[in-house]
Amino acid sequence: MTAEPLGPVVWAPDPVKQQKAGYTIEDVLSLPDEAPRVELSDGVLLVVPSPTAGHQRLNWRLATWLERHVPKGFEPQMAVGVVIDHTSTLEPDALILYSPVDPGHHYFGPDQVVVAVEIVSPGTRKRDRFEKPGAYAAAGIQHFWRIELNPVHIFAYDLAGGRYELVADSAEELVLDRPFEIRLPIRELAS
Repeated sequence: MTAEPLGPVVWAPDPVKQQKAGYTIEDVLSLPDEAPRVELSDGVLLVVPSPTAGHQRLNWRLATWLERHVPKGFEPQMAVGVVIDHTSTLEPDALILYSPVDPGHHYFGPDQVVVAVEIVSPGTRKRDRFEKPGAYAAAGIQHFWRIELNPVHIFAYDLAGGRYELVADSAEELVLDRPFEIRLPIRELAS
């Protein structure tokens, strides 16, 4: 009898390390290329689900619009992470970072994040609406935008007293003066 390969080896988290909530940012940084996109939540790896085509289209349009309109000193990014602390990371849908941004990094500290953006997906509603904003606020990220789909509606929050307070929301045009003046044409991006 000969040993036949069963197929490609698929990466999975170490069950003992998961059970003990023993993962750190160093572990995440050393994951193999075939590992799925993950967030680290208090030492436990969480696989980030793939977004829908509509979610990605809106995210791409938002990042493209921001690329053309944010003032000098800021840089929009997609699909990069935020290190909340040694045992927690998040993967927002989009970010606005203070520039310059090192193009070789995937993770950025909260002090470099100007705005964290989450597009609420059916499979991540609870995390996008409650858990992630709480983590961003605890990390001191000054601005958070939550985007709801079907219909598209953006809620903008500023950090005040350690928690986010709603400063603007719209399904047509988001008008803000912090962190810089912006008139974001939501209806145009959503069409």
